[in-house]
Amino acid sequence: MPIIVNVDVMLAKRKMSSTELAEKIGITTANLSILKTNKAKAIRFSTLEEICRALNCQPGDILEYVPSEEKIAEIDE
Repeated sequence: MPIIVNVDVMLAKRKMSSTELAEKIGITTANLSILKTNKAKAIRFSTLEEICRALNCQPGDILEYVPSEEKIAEIDE
């Protein structure tokens, strides 16, 4: 998937555990794990807002676009 979720990077920078973040933003640790492992198909803006608030960061610190090799090949053609 070309969208990478960097919650784990921000957690490390803020020295916060996944459990602590999940409690602060009101989601289960299982759902946070789905986000962290890039298995989520979508994220609500309200959840993204709560993550940014709790980690004192911007959405761009959490979400990153990395084009797949197929997309790069299409662009190069």
